Amino acid sequence: MSTLTSEELELQPERLLDDARRGTSDVVTVQGEPVMLTLPLGQAAGSSAERLALAVSLYERDVLSLGMAAKVAGLAYSEMIDELGRRQIAVVRYSVEDLDRELDYVRTLAGGR
Repeated sequence: MSTLTSEELELQPERLLDDARRGTSDVVTVQGEPVMLTLPLGQAAGSSAERLALAVSLYERDVLSLGMAAKVAGLAYSEMIDELGRRQIAVVRYSVEDLDRELDYVRTLAGGR
């Protein structure tokens, strides 16, 4: 892992991508305080179990979509759904407002019943 200042990042933005391709993480700092951590996700990114754990964690916290979580984990979309099911993590997530809107729409189709 290497550390770059925000100034170094401005001068060498390609360095983050180059490091990621090599499997190296970077920490970017502003005035000595860490503000960003990069994690490579390619073949050099660690074990498949580590990538899966990261993908599940980020999906569960609504940081990644289901499709992007599957890519991070190196799984097919359907395999990611199965993995989330094994871990009892909801794949379909409706807010109360979304559900109310859907039910209102269904009622209009059913003639207001």
